[in-house]
Amino acid sequence: MKDRPILLLAIAETLIWACIYYSFPALLLHWEASLGWSRADLTGAVTLAIFMSASCSPLYGRLVDAGKGAQMMTAASVLGGLCMMGLSLVSELWQFYLLWAVLGVCMAGSLYEPCFALITRARGAEAKRSIIFVTLVAGFAGTVSFPVAHSLVQAFGWRSAVLCFGLTAILVVAPLMWFGASAVEKAGAHRHVGNPQPGSGERSYLYSPVFWYLAIGFGLVAVVQGVTLHHLLPILSERELHADVAVMAISFIGPMQVAGRLTMIAAERRVSIHGIAIACFVLIALSVVMLIGAGVTPALLIAFVILFGGAYGVVSIIRPVIARNLLGERQFGAKSGGLALVYLAGSASAPFLGALVWSSGGYNLVLPGLIVLAVSGLGLYVLAHRAVAKKQRE
Repeated sequence: MKDRPILLLAIAETLIWACIYYSFPALLLHWEASLGWSRADLTGAVTLAIFMSASCSPLYGRLVDAGKGAQMMTAASVLGGLCMMGLSLVSELWQFYLLWAVLGVCMAGSLYEPCFALITRARGAEAKRSIIFVTLVAGFAGTVSFPVAHSLVQAFGWRSAVLCFGLTAILVVAPLMWFGASAVEKAGAHRHVGNPQPGSGERSYLYSPVFWYLAIGFGLVAVVQGVTLHHLLPILSERELHADVAVMAISFIGPMQVAGRLTMIAAERRVSIHGIAIACFVLIALSVVMLIGAGVTPALLIAFVILFGGAYGVVSIIRPVIARNLLGERQFGAKSGGLALVYLAGSASAPFLGALVWSSGGYNLVLPGLIVLAVSGLGLYVLAHRAVAKKQRE
């Protein structure tokens, strides 16, 4: 890899996703068993975290537009690591919620959204290749997080596991974020000489139906992905699949994300980004169908992992690319932050909504609802694409 700054960001993103985001689903059942809190109480914490992340995203987007992305991403990694270490000391539910609220602020400043906004701002139309590389590497975050968390818990307990995740974020991720993001921003600084300062420009995109079609469409996908990911271990447990099989299955979602991205690279010369987007929505819906059948035919679990992992991985790439294509590059950090607010609100509501619906009718009620949401998201995306195509023809 000749592009060293992007390589550093790719490694940093892999580790920060593994240490902060994936730690919650990886440790959910252990917290439930150890702390004595209900699943709804626990998932409420990650819901709060992602709502906090959503609320901070527009501000962080403006910081990226202002050239402060490297400082923001580094500080978020350090604070996130401290919060993970703090989780090792919790004994009360309010402490758990407080730490996850702050972790949400850190997620907004360190995960894909600010990273991709920073790369897009610095590299414009050439950003796609760099974004793809970051996601190819970071696709293994779940593969790292779930087995490592499982092994650490078995050997030392979950409190030691979160302590290790926190130290990794501080000692490894933060330096990688600083050097990688700083170099990317510095190399792209010439593209913004003389541009208006963030905040002085218009916010007309907020009045665009295309913006809201995209925001809500991908927000619905976020709900589907969030419920599926955060509840996957309990879903498989309800279907009486062995815990080791469940952990292995969820660990392969990461490699399937990478496989999906490689498939996209191979197909993009023959298939438009629009076609790829439609395929993602359809495959996510089909993956839930496979998950429904996994309880009867365990072999369908393999199909679920392939379809869900592949589509989930590609969505991470196409969201910023589609946003740039349909909304334009001007003030991309702010636009990306606005889209992220809705997307992360969907992710935030997902764990709690999943638990709420589960408490009413089990996962046999949850899973069909996810299919409906995926199809609805597809419809909204198609409306956004048609609206832009119509405007271009006029």
